[in-house]
Amino acid sequence: MRKAFFSVFFSFILCTVLALQVQAKGFILMASTIGPIDAGIVSALEAQFEKDSGIRVRHVGAGTGAALKISQQGTVDLVMVHAKSLEEKFIADGYGTERIPVMYNDFVIVGPSTDPAGIKGMTSATDAMKKIAEKGVVFISRGDNSGTNVAELALWKQAGVTPAGPWYEVYEKGKDGNAATLAYTDQKGAYTFIDRATYLSVQKSIKLAILVEKDEALLNFISVIPVNPKKFPKAHYQDAMKFVQWLTSPEHGQKVIVDFGIDTYGSALFFPNSMEWQALQGKQ
Repeated sequence: MRKAFFSVFFSFILCTVLALQVQAKGFILMASTIGPIDAGIVSALEAQFEKDSGIRVRHVGAGTGAALKISQQGTVDLVMVHAKSLEEKFIADGYGTERIPVMYNDFVIVGPSTDPAGIKGMTSATDAMKKIAEKGVVFISRGDNSGTNVAELALWKQAGVTPAGPWYEVYEKGKDGNAATLAYTDQKGAYTFIDRATYLSVQKSIKLAILVEKDEALLNFISVIPVNPKKFPKAHYQDAMKFVQWLTSPEHGQKVIVDFGIDTYGSALFFPNSMEWQALQGKQ
C-alpha cells in the first residue's frame, strides 16, 4: 500500500512539473495506461498526430487506477485507460467529460510450455483460471488496480474463485507494467494474465507461451477521456479534443492503429474501435 502511494505521488509530481513546463498552446499531456506504451502504439500515435497537426503530445505512464488518480489532479489534459468501471466512476465524479472508444486488443493467459496446470488449448478463460486455482500452481498478479489487474480480478470472480494462498503471488513491482510482470513471471516459471500486444513485444526475451486465448471474455477495450474543463479550466481542452478527433478518424488515428505492428510482427497488435470506424464498417 505504501509503495503504491509513493508510486502515485511520484507520478503526480512528474505530471505537475511537466504541466508547468508546457502551458503554451500546442502541447497536450496525457496519462496513459502502461500496456499500450510498452507495445509502442502510444508513441506512434503521438508522433503521427504531431506530424499532421503540429500539436505535440507527451505522456506519463501508470496503471489505469493510478492514471485516473493523476488525472484527478488536473495536471494532464486527457487519459488513455482500459477499465470500464473505473472510467465510468471517473466521469460520474466530474473529472472527465466522456468515455471515447479508440481501440482494443485482447488478453491472454500465459505460462510455462510444460503447462503443469494443463490449461493449454482451453476455450474458456474462466475454466482455465479455475483449473490453475485447483492445481495450486503459481500465478502472478500485477495487484496494482491497473486495467490489467481489474480485468484479471473480474475473470477470477466470473470463475467463482477468490484467489489467495501460496500459489497466488502479487508482484510487488506490478506497478512497473505488463512487460516487467511478464519478465518476473518468466523467472518464476509461473502463469499470468497479460495483454497480447505486450507479450508479442517481449516474446523473444522470455520462454512463456500463450496457453489460452480468443475467448470473448479476454477482449480489452481502450478508451480516452478528456479531463473536464469546467473542473480544470487550465486544461488544454481544445487541443485535446483535436487529438481525440484525430484518434477516432478512420483516415488518421484509426489507420495508424490498423497498420501498427504488421511490419514487425506480421499481424496487427491493436484493432480500431472508434464510433466513426464502426459506422464505416457497417457495425451500427
